[in-house]
Amino acid sequence: MNYNWNWLIFWADAPDGTGTYLYTLIRGMYWTLGVSVLAWVIALAVGVVIGVLRTIRVSWIERLCAGYVELFRNVPLLVQMFLWYFVFPEVVPKSLGDMIKQADPVWSTFWTATVCLGLFTSSRIAEQVRAGITALPSGQSMAATALGLTKPQMYRYVLLPMTVRIIMPPLTSEALNLIKNSSIAFTIGLLEITGAARSMQEFSFQIFESFTAATILYLIINLVVVVLMRLIEKGISVPGFIGTKR
Repeated sequence: MNYNWNWLIFWADAPDGTGTYLYTLIRGMYWTLGVSVLAWVIALAVGVVIGVLRTIRVSWIERLCAGYVELFRNVPLLVQMFLWYFVFPEVVPKSLGDMIKQADPVWSTFWTATVCLGLFTSSRIAEQVRAGITALPSGQSMAATALGLTKPQMYRYVLLPMTVRIIMPPLTSEALNLIKNSSIAFTIGLLEITGAARSMQEFSFQIFESFTAATILYLIINLVVVVLMRLIEKGISVPGFIGTKR
């Protein structure tokens, strides 16, 4: 079977009447960026807190945080997405569930995907923070104690700043994974990049052109993230610490 290539399809009008197929893909990119950025904020905030709590040597708190990590890390992301979108509104109080279900479908899927991705990624970041803190020499916490710092001050001014320098490479990987994982949001109806490409393919039957464009958009976004994270890593590096490049 011969495939009918048509790279001009991007300038054809999309059937939803909002513009061209190219505009549909660009709009999908905006949704991907929005979900990814907000989910990253949630992931960092929750992940750092959980990671720190796993190192404070209070057994019941450590077990509780470990349970959080194992729950979100070991359940497939697609299953979590469905649970948040289809099950969560049914198990919360009826007033809240009705508000979620009756909200604008686009924004409902957007916030559901954002929370789901944020909490899923936070469990992974929490493990990296925990590993980074435990990898630091014990002399750093001892020195902080000798200076009279309280435990919160020790984490804020000594342990966490050095931990961030250690875990920057895996944090970069997590940021890239989060952007790619955002493609699962199309399963609940959010037309991010993958959803927009799939919509374009279903209406135009130009499958290769659609997903080639989606691939290029993901590559551009991820390359920008890699460059930014490397600049941050270089900017916060400490000479002589963890093999800083000259």
